[in-house]
Amino acid sequence: MQSVVQAIEKSFKKSAVVNVRSGDTVRVHQKIREGNKERVQVFQGLVIRTDNKGGHLSRITVRRIASGVGVEKSFLLHNPLILKVEVTKRSKVRRNYLSYMRERTGKAARLTGVAFDAQAVNTIHDTKAEEEEAKLAAEKAATAEAEAAKKAEAEAEVEAKVAAVKQAHEQTEAKA
Repeated sequence: MQSVVQAIEKSFKKSAVVNVRSGDTVRVHQKIREGNKERVQVFQGLVIRTDNKGGHLSRITVRRIASGVGVEKSFLLHNPLILKVEVTKRSKVRRNYLSYMRERTGKAARLTGVAFDAQAVNTIHDTKAEEEEAKLAAEKAATAEAEAAKKAEAEAEVEAKVAAVKQAHEQTEAKA
């Protein structure tokens, strides 16, 4: 029988998560909220650390070089704002925490690649995430449709004004 804490933790876990290891190059798709808008931001980099692999607090730290500056972000894999994690490259490493990669740049920062089945690793069927992506796509389509309708209405209004002005002009010319 599981405890109450374990039951609550299990309710917050995603049903399936990509198997990410240190040394992998990943693309993390994260949902960003800016005011009342939502968008998906992609962060691509090298996984330099994995923590709590089996738990609901499993975390990866991803590092990349942006504009000559090293940027590290930590992502909770079971966070509902993380839509998708794709492994693009798998490298041979013998550590869990690749802190030495912080000092390396250029060719010294290369890792030896390992052949792996990217499709098998990245194929995860998380129904909640798929529903969320479909919902975002539907919202985006509805917003675009509303904008198109508003634009068409404005164009129709302008056309009506032009027709009224032409008719008034023709009437004034007919009187003269």
